[in-house]
Amino acid sequence: MKTQVKALVVGGGAVGTSIAYHLARAGWDDVMLLERDELTSGSTWHAAGLLPYFNMSYATTHIHDYSIRFYKTLEEETGLNAGFAVVGNLRMAQTQERMDEYMLYASTAETCGVPYQWMTPDEIKAKWPLIRTDDLKGALYHHTDGYINPADVTMAMAKGARQRGVMIERKWQADAFHWNGTHWEVTATKMAEKGGNLVPTEEQVVITAEHVVTASGNHAQRTAKMLGIKMPAIPVEHQFIVMDQDPELVKFRAEGNVEHPVIRDADAQSYVREERGGWILGVYEKNAPARFEYGVPDSFRADLFQLDLERIEEQYMAMIHRVPSCEQSGLKDDFNGPICYTPDGNPLVGPAPGLRNMWLAEGFSFGITAAGGTGYYLAQLMVEGEAEIDMASLDPKRYGDWMTTEFAARKNEECYDHVYILHHPDEERPACRPLRTSPAYDRQAMRGAQFGFVNGWERPNYFGPQDAPDTFDHDARSFRRGGWWQYAVDEAKAIREGVGLIDATAFTKHLVKGPGATQFLDWFTCNKLPNVGRINLTYALTGHGTTRTEYTIVRLAQDEYYLVSAGAWTAYDADYLRKAIEDKAPELGYIECHDVTTQWGVFAIAGPKSRDVLNEIVKDADPATVLSNKRFPWLTMRNIELGMCPVRAIRVAYTGELGWELHHPIEMQNYLFDQLEKAGEKHGMKLVGARAQNWLRQEKSYRAFGTELGRDATPLEADLPRFVDLSKDFHGKAKMEEIGMRSKCVTLLIDGPEDADPWGREVLYHGETRVGRLTSGGYSVAFGKSIGMGYVTPDLAVKGTRLKVKMLDQLWDAEIVEDSPYDPKNERIRIDG
Repeated sequence: MKTQVKALVVGGGAVGTSIAYHLARAGWDDVMLLERDELTSGSTWHAAGLLPYFNMSYATTHIHDYSIRFYKTLEEETGLNAGFAVVGNLRMAQTQERMDEYMLYASTAETCGVPYQWMTPDEIKAKWPLIRTDDLKGALYHHTDGYINPADVTMAMAKGARQRGVMIERKWQADAFHWNGTHWEVTATKMAEKGGNLVPTEEQVVITAEHVVTASGNHAQRTAKMLGIKMPAIPVEHQFIVMDQDPELVKFRAEGNVEHPVIRDADAQSYVREERGGWILGVYEKNAPARFEYGVPDSFRADLFQLDLERIEEQYMAMIHRVPSCEQSGLKDDFNGPICYTPDGNPLVGPAPGLRNMWLAEGFSFGITAAGGTGYYLAQLMVEGEAEIDMASLDPKRYGDWMTTEFAARKNEECYDHVYILHHPDEERPACRPLRTSPAYDRQAMRGAQFGFVNGWERPNYFGPQDAPDTFDHDARSFRRGGWWQYAVDEAKAIREGVGLIDATAFTKHLVKGPGATQFLDWFTCNKLPNVGRINLTYALTGHGTTRTEYTIVRLAQDEYYLVSAGAWTAYDADYLRKAIEDKAPELGYIECHDVTTQWGVFAIAGPKSRDVLNEIVKDADPATVLSNKRFPWLTMRNIELGMCPVRAIRVAYTGELGWELHHPIEMQNYLFDQLEKAGEKHGMKLVGARAQNWLRQEKSYRAFGTELGRDATPLEADLPRFVDLSKDFHGKAKMEEIGMRSKCVTLLIDGPEDADPWGREVLYHGETRVGRLTSGGYSVAFGKSIGMGYVTPDLAVKGTRLKVKMLDQLWDAEIVEDSPYDPKNERIRIDG
């Protein structure tokens, strides 16, 4: 057994095997895979093998698409049949709202080139007469996918990996990980069979590896403890049953008819597929428990849990309703096994927090579908430094240290039973909430705040009626303009016409200071650094020249900086920042970095009357001028006093109106809130949520990280040359210039349907040619129509270009407008007073 390798993959399921294969295919010729038992002995062996093509995630859609295309090539390469039955996938809808969901799915699919077809109930019945269709609205049919044998595809990938030089070692368990400063030292123990159990022997080796990937499946919590990190990957029970032959199905197939597609009855929380003349029924029911919160028992191998048929009785009866002939079939076999989940259903793929050359591939609830694509894109990350798609939405650091075992277990249970609910883009899930709250949470709740969940924080999305029932937000959701829409319109108008107050406490905040801080940030970010007391918008790039993080940098002193970034990405930003400081400090000098997110609350006040409100409570020797352009220009920071609260005020507004961000000691937040609210009464100040703010920033063409800004586009492709100082050297500059302009970010005004706006997931067409996609969408109160931002081919990124956007399965007129179509000269934001 070799003890020195380039890369060590821990875990021999479909995901781990795919990663080993793709690392070798990418050119690494010294790769080893360790499996503590036998290949496929984890969740892979009892997986149903379905290949659900896509969802509303752009990155996950690409991953699934790659897998499905890749699996079809394995037999030619390895000689092993991967067991891929390309029977298609039929997503049925019982309601118009479900059809609305599928229309959004379909437009997202088009952005990735994923094929689909629409089918009417009559078309379904004509092709598959065993399916009951009288209560259906229609279906979305993906004819290029189907199901696969999990063991067969894993073994095919394993053979392909061996052919490329990968060493696969079975019955070896990773028991310790140690970073020696340049390499990982992994202690592995030989496992042996004893009395039906798998037990460690006294034989141990230490494997030295430059890179380690963990794909430990159900054992993710054990892996996390050994690495000293947190990860919310915890299994949940999943049941499916195999039925005896259905005589009607046998007859149907004997007549020469092709196999049924995978039948997804989302409104019945179940899927059905053929199995040797019978059916398999899989369900995503309520009350399925999380298991192994603190680790998998040593005695649990390729085992199952006791079946709980009562828990799935409703779904079983729904299957009989949908395929009436199956009622004659008996129960042949049953499975109730663990499948790993995360709170948002997306796997954890990417660098481990705080560690070097340690990569995670954990938490796969759709592991067979994702295995191929995960191996491909993770290998790109490891070998080339970046993937061709933005993998941030899957990054393990999207959950910070605030995350606990209890949170993960309960949210994973919720995610499981939400697999087949209507996935509204404005959906907010209730489990484990509220958890992280700003001090003013209760005050805002009493005033009708309907909260969203951002990195654990409760952040107002909009303000509904003060006496709204608990179900108000749930009932207000829609794929069109939901019940919350008018409230957001009124809030947006309040900022455009008067004044609004936004709770932005969730912003990520870092303090960077020390003798090396200035040189470091000058290298780390692409814009000029501001002078003391001023601010700049800037970007930290990846090594490949794409956008890694957006920062507002406030220079507090010569070598002291206050960095503000997106609230959803605190741990993600912190990890990248700290590792970069660690790399550069020996060269540049001592640098401190502190996450001060929870020390500072933030209110954003904006609108033509915002100065009037602040003038009511500001304390200064000359209060008449303290907020004037002369003493407090746009894009500056001043320490001011609002009543008795010391405030680090930043004159900037994400809404594009006159405004300030009021960063304050968080323990004084309620005092400041009361002062602002009282002062705002006579000026008609309105509390405003994130949805209205999102619409307003699009009217100003302000890019947002995670939508317009990400690791698949450079700041120049985002059309932000004014924030890139090409006269200096900075991290990623050469690669950025080498990339050039593959696509370009634009703002569009859209003549869409009267009852719907885009969500930022829609495909764009020029004539009959697909030319790009939206990354943001919403409604513009300034222009009285839908608005969106997105990327198109550079030749079309010209003001006045007419495009079409796919919404609700129709193409609607859209026109590219100038950057910042609302107040393009920034006259309103700079107004004096």
